Amino acid sequence: MANGSLLLPRWVVPVEPAGKVLEDHAVAIRDGRIEAIAPAREARARFREHEPVELAGQVLIPGLVNAHTHAAMTLMRGLADDLPLMRWLQEHVWPAETRHVSRDFVRDGTLLACAEMLRGGITCFNDMYFFPDAALEASLSAGMRSAHGLIAVEFPSAYASDPADYLRKGLAIRDRYRDHQLVSFCLAPHAPYSVSDATFRQVATLAAELDLPVHVHVHETADEIERSMSEHGVRPLERLRRLGLLGPGLIAVHAVHVRAEEIQLLSRHGCSVVHCPSSNLKLASGFAPVAALLKAQINVALGTDGAASNNRLDLFQEMRSAALLAKAVARDAEALPAHAALRAATLAGAQALGIAATTGSIERGKAADLVAVSMSAPELAPCYDPVSHLVYAAGREHVTHVFVNGELRVRDGVLRGSAFSGLDTRWQLWQNALEQHKQRADS
Repeated sequence: MANGSLLLPRWVVPVEPAGKVLEDHAVAIRDGRIEAIAPAREARARFREHEPVELAGQVLIPGLVNAHTHAAMTLMRGLADDLPLMRWLQEHVWPAETRHVSRDFVRDGTLLACAEMLRGGITCFNDMYFFPDAALEASLSAGMRSAHGLIAVEFPSAYASDPADYLRKGLAIRDRYRDHQLVSFCLAPHAPYSVSDATFRQVATLAAELDLPVHVHVHETADEIERSMSEHGVRPLERLRRLGLLGPGLIAVHAVHVRAEEIQLLSRHGCSVVHCPSSNLKLASGFAPVAALLKAQINVALGTDGAASNNRLDLFQEMRSAALLAKAVARDAEALPAHAALRAATLAGAQALGIAATTGSIERGKAADLVAVSMSAPELAPCYDPVSHLVYAAGREHVTHVFVNGELRVRDGVLRGSAFSGLDTRWQLWQNALEQHKQRADS
């Protein structure tokens, strides 16, 4: 790409400005950045030295942003299904993690997740897990953009001994990689039921000092709220407010069980919400009031959660589910239109992570994080509106090309690069180990 590339799709959906669809336009990229968006004929004449990339019958969109996941848990996909959240965690996930999680587990699991996400058009993900340095190394080897949570919980693990140790190690990783163009960070206290007041206060102080977002599960289940009332005398969001956590940097994940006054509280403080519809459905957590959140002008992004509680890292599925559920919950067919769902899967996630100046939309000067989706399959014909198809009809199987920072990571649906070599052998070894653990747990 010495002279840059000129992408020539049928449609360009820039996401910003909202609602715009450009037909017969081209996107010029050079040195990892979007150089121009212009009518195709004009662009061909202006960028003669750029390598043309013909994308006939395709729609070009910003790379999808998975605003909440636990990437390494891909190795636990299908390990324990059809259980409520706390039983799922206490009886299966946490014991499996205690026995198996290590740097190697996180590196291999994250790399497997990156392979799945890239092929599905996800160019950036926000991770929360142990050994974030191993996840970071895996994401860089895959060539993905990533935000890494500096996790904090009260219980010890193979990664750290106590909350201070978690944060110390996390901040050291941030210091090492803080200037890398594909990497950003969040503080990631796990959840109100696993983090103490003292740790939350420390997180709030660090967030203010370092200008880092705070990524936390909150109001995911009714049980979580009942427990908070019993132990702290207030609901979780009010507890976070009293501890100084609410603000434009707060990324409230799930936010399923929120009252009208709590929605206004999130709005007043400029917080973001990450909606994880498939995980909420699978764990029977409930239905997030997405239409009410949007009406209150809250930035709502989309996340897959981990593959252990969703079984897919698929933002096409999340867009469709989010749009349909929002309509049903609000009893309003206009609750989450297709353009708004696409924005939630792209720019809204970038805004929540504090990287909207870099990615999330197709604008001159931004990183060339771009995805081409073919609209030529029979199940997508006819196509009156490509954005409608992206949300309601297309799937990740229709993704053909994926660029991250201008580098081609998927071409004609096939992953490029050597990072994934031998991965099939490694995940099979982890499957064997986890399967033995599952058999003992079930017996």
